[in-house]
Amino acid sequence: MTEETHTVSAPEAELHTGIILRVNSGLYAVQRSEPGSLPGDVVSCTLRGNLRKKFTYSTSGSQPRRVVKAKQPFNHDSAAVGDRVRFQFVDSEIGIIEEILPRTTRFARTSFRGAEQTLVTNLDQLVIVFACAEPNPDLWRIDRWLVAAEVTGIVPLLIANKRDKVEDSVFHAAFDEFARIGYKVIATSAKSGLGIEELRESLSGKISAFSGPSGVGKSSLLNALQPALRLDTGEIGEITFKGRHTTTVRELFPLVTGGWVADTPGLRSLEMLKMDREDLLQMFVEFRAPLEHPCRFRNCKHGNEPGCVLKAAVESGEISKRRYESFLQLAREAEPTARH
Repeated sequence: MTEETHTVSAPEAELHTGIILRVNSGLYAVQRSEPGSLPGDVVSCTLRGNLRKKFTYSTSGSQPRRVVKAKQPFNHDSAAVGDRVRFQFVDSEIGIIEEILPRTTRFARTSFRGAEQTLVTNLDQLVIVFACAEPNPDLWRIDRWLVAAEVTGIVPLLIANKRDKVEDSVFHAAFDEFARIGYKVIATSAKSGLGIEELRESLSGKISAFSGPSGVGKSSLLNALQPALRLDTGEIGEITFKGRHTTTVRELFPLVTGGWVADTPGLRSLEMLKMDREDLLQMFVEFRAPLEHPCRFRNCKHGNEPGCVLKAAVESGEISKRRYESFLQLAREAEPTARH
């Protein structure tokens, strides 16, 4: 038997194309993307029931192909924000999604129940927002977000928000090492307007998602970029600096300068995807050049072994000691997962 996702198509002449802007309680707001469509041409759609299921088909050569099992998988997202779809109209205002087109990228997290939850698809870049202060930047968590972007093949853009709250020395101490290894870093302040125009230019013509911990000012930045969005923002606790989850519904917003941006729920933690140590090594971009040269031992784990090229790169200053230690920590976390 073979298992596959089932799709149902209406007659070709009845199908329209679009992109999912918002998912809420089983309803999908689909922006039409056909030639001549206007920015406000959004259709409220439901999802064809068969798209929610995976079907197992018989493979007997002596009998016609038939469905032998249909189920709603625990870890399956049928449709998500950013998906390009084909739909037909039920009436003048309501549509039904008949087909989900192949995804180029997918950014997901694990829910508290253990199910994998797709946040947004078909991204061109992941905008990783951390604050310079209130809350202070956690460099180890920035590493995790960068690894997540590298794993999914999405270009990361690192935003150092609330730049006006710290001195130059504090800002450079926190974010310069990421710029040195090739990541683009933009210092911003939603309050003063610093860096907003540069950020706007970086978003133009792309599908981007804002992500990062709660309380760093993601929604405030989006409001500064395009005031008409009027996203809710929350106060930050004066002692704990833990932001409230003000974003509860994932949504893709069209930008007046062209492109789209997704505001996703604040993530307090980011689950690492299943990967072994060798795969993880490649997600640290500055490790790639040293690893072109062999270590003394073929099975080197780049930890305590003598003759390790990564350790030599750390000692010479080619690789940041902190980034190297971050890799070792992530490798320890990933190893038990990889064995299962």
